[in-house]
Amino acid sequence: MTNTKRLTVMAMFVAIGVVGAQFIWFPAGVARAYPVQHTVNVIAAIILGPIPAVVIAFLIGLVRNLLGLGSLLAFPGGMIGALFAGLLYKKFGSKGWAAAGEVIGTGFIGAWFAVPFANVLMGSTFAAWFFVPPFLISSATGAALGWLVLARVKQERLMRLQ
Repeated sequence: MTNTKRLTVMAMFVAIGVVGAQFIWFPAGVARAYPVQHTVNVIAAIILGPIPAVVIAFLIGLVRNLLGLGSLLAFPGGMIGALFAGLLYKKFGSKGWAAAGEVIGTGFIGAWFAVPFANVLMGSTFAAWFFVPPFLISSATGAALGWLVLARVKQERLMRLQ
């Protein structure tokens, strides 16, 4: 994939992540779950690899926060989830492992990392613990959606997946 094509695909994933979050969300405990971010993470991790997936997750979080549509806790959750999705896909070569990496990375590690992150940026660790269940719900839903989209893409032979 050429650099121009890679950057174009990354920009499209960022746009899908930002816009999609406004249309597909649901209440999850004390927060809202935005599964599109996690869907994008899984798909980008498989198609582009772990580092571009992390960059995409960062840019989605940045744009959403600049527009006043996101939470600062989206940075550790989204980026760590994208990294784990990409690394597990790279190691095992399976969509299922990429989806599991997203849930592990966002739902557990990202949520735990969000606690000190919230303390530094928001002045409170207590509030961050309330985000652990929504992180899990959102990442599991988005990872499953990403897995389903990729299964359909492979079935229809719309793209060559490894």
